[in-house]
Amino acid sequence: MGTFQDLKVYKKAFELAMEIFEISKKFPKEETYSLTDQIRRYSRSVCSTIAEAYRKRRYPMYFISKCSDSDMENSETQVWLDFAEACQYLQKTEFDKLKSKSQEVGKMINHMIKYPEKYGVIAN
Repeated sequence: MGTFQDLKVYKKAFELAMEIFEISKKFPKEETYSLTDQIRRYSRSVCSTIAEAYRKRRYPMYFISKCSDSDMENSETQVWLDFAEACQYLQKTEFDKLKSKSQEVGKMINHMIKYPEKYGVIAN
C-alpha cells in the first residue's frame, strides 16, 4: 500500500481545500476571523482526518471513527459554502462547482467507512 497522499479521496479533498483557499482570498476583510477562517479550517481538516484514518488502519474502529470525523468536517465545509453563497461572496457557478466537489469527496469518504478492507484495514 502507498501513502495517504496516494488516495484519490485525499487528492480530491486537498484540491478542493486549495480551491476554497484561493476563492476565499476575495472574501471581505471583516470575514477574516469568521467565515474565511472557518471554511479554510474545515476544508483542510477533511484532508488531515483522512491522513489520520489511513495511518491508523491497523485499528478498524479507529479507522472508521476518523473517516466519520472526516465526513463531518466535509459536511461543515458545505455549511460554510452555503453561508458564503448566501452572503454573495461566491458566484452561483463557483458555489455549485465547490459543492459538487465536496459531495463527491463525501461519497468517497463514505465508501471508506463502508468498505474499510479496500483501504488496507484488517479486521481483528
